[in-house]
Amino acid sequence: MPDFGNISRKDLIKALQLLGFEGPFSGGKHQFMLKSGLRLTIPNPHQSDIGIDLLNKILKQADISKIEWRNLKL
Repeated sequence: MPDFGNISRKDLIKALQLLGFEGPFSGGKHQFMLKSGLRLTIPNPHQSDIGIDLLNKILKQADISKIEWRNLKL
């Protein structure tokens, strides 16, 4: 369901949890989520949504394909 575009931080966290990530956990300047030893940094909450470029970097770091992302049911 999540289109590949701007997304709120809350929806990003929900989607990552559906994909098996745990957290978010506090740590340093940013929170992070964990899955099978992978530590994924989550951007700080701001007034605006997470943009396409940052979302692309997060998904690439998390090894989540765009197809897998679009097939999620939030």
